[in-house]
Amino acid sequence: MQTFSKRSYKLNYFLALLPALISVILLTSPEAEATPSFSRQTGEACSACHTQSFGPNLSPFGRDFKLGGYTMGGGSGTAAKLPPLSATVMGTFTNTQKDQTVQSQSQPDGTLRSGYNKNNNFTFDEASLFYAGRIYGKVGAFSQLTYNGYEDRLAMEHTDIRFADQLDLGDTPITYGISLNNNPTVQDLWNTTPAWGFPYTGSGVQPSVGASPLIDGALGSQVGGATAYTMINNLLYLEAGAYGSFSSNFQRGFGIAGPDRVSLDGPAPYWRVALQHDWQGHYFALGHYGMSADVFPGRDKTFGANHFTDVAVDATYQYMTNPKHIFEVKTAYIYEDQKLSADRGAASDPTTGRTYLATYKINLAYTFDQTYGLTFAYNKINGSHAPLFDDVGNIVAQTRPNSQFYTAELVYVPFGKSNSYSYLMNLRTSLQYIGYSQANGTNTDAQFNNTFMVNGWLAF
Repeated sequence: MQTFSKRSYKLNYFLALLPALISVILLTSPEAEATPSFSRQTGEACSACHTQSFGPNLSPFGRDFKLGGYTMGGGSGTAAKLPPLSATVMGTFTNTQKDQTVQSQSQPDGTLRSGYNKNNNFTFDEASLFYAGRIYGKVGAFSQLTYNGYEDRLAMEHTDIRFADQLDLGDTPITYGISLNNNPTVQDLWNTTPAWGFPYTGSGVQPSVGASPLIDGALGSQVGGATAYTMINNLLYLEAGAYGSFSSNFQRGFGIAGPDRVSLDGPAPYWRVALQHDWQGHYFALGHYGMSADVFPGRDKTFGANHFTDVAVDATYQYMTNPKHIFEVKTAYIYEDQKLSADRGAASDPTTGRTYLATYKINLAYTFDQTYGLTFAYNKINGSHAPLFDDVGNIVAQTRPNSQFYTAELVYVPFGKSNSYSYLMNLRTSLQYIGYSQANGTNTDAQFNNTFMVNGWLAF
């Protein structure tokens, strides 16, 4: 009860502060493209960069803006001179087919934190403050400081600081740049990579099923990386760099320390290549990305490091000829080779410790008038048999991480168009249903994880 009261106090405090923040925006932003900060800077509506007017999914124009280092101008008046600051808040109602367990003294291993219901939970998911836009000259940034309401912590999340410039080699235009970021794929231009892939919203209380590769969020905020990139003739994209771990003191200072954190043994190389082309509103992209890393689980070097090699292929199609009707298909396949030398409990072969994990994702989306959206996605996760050990080292079971599920989502975004009457904020509301046919290696009772969510996401 004490935890719940503390969380409620913080939520009430933030909600009390929200009208004051909106009032400040109202008094200082008289123009139509007042928020978020990218709109103020460019003078463009949110719909220019985002297919659904709000959310991570980018249009070709949005990818060009990111490629150019978030520095594109075009805004005018008082709004364009404001600091590039924006904020978002997000909340969700979550229902699962079967009640979950709540952590308590009698059930310390419960799936939900104390202070929540076994089912039908309203969650204050997060409140984020962004520095998003030009820093100076050809340097720009997208940086997110987030309070996670479910985990009750403040942390520096997605951060991408860029320098970008252009030159002409004969008749060939070339964009080149450098990205400093804290999460592999957060700097990527396409919504087929883990950092910005569908689904774009979720809840801390929804069931967690299936393993995921290292590149899919396992290093987020724990590492710092530098990559160099170039786009040649708006056709060929090349990027390469490496990542290293932040120190324990740095992680504690930025709210990202925890027992589940890992550290890298030396630099971890990252690479990306893609081909893209736009045939009069028919946009295609085909790519490959990956990374290789030696990882100390739990930052413990006692038993050595696990080795992961992630390789992926991805593709995107967007029909953008008629903005009234936008069709999209996005897919990715990630194969992870694992040598789990430090984790005997996860190794399928006790002599080599080699396992694998394969993840396949595809989603199809239709958006009407950049306001109403329908997305259907399918995910499949396969992996090696892995033994489970008891406390004295005996194998008690063999499991697979296999899961299969689909996600259906309806979205409504009322603002963010050039003719929107609201200049104070943007809003994304969604209904989402996740249905499971397999979860964590078993088909039995997989449907108990089926989840229905109602989400609200406000930006100002």
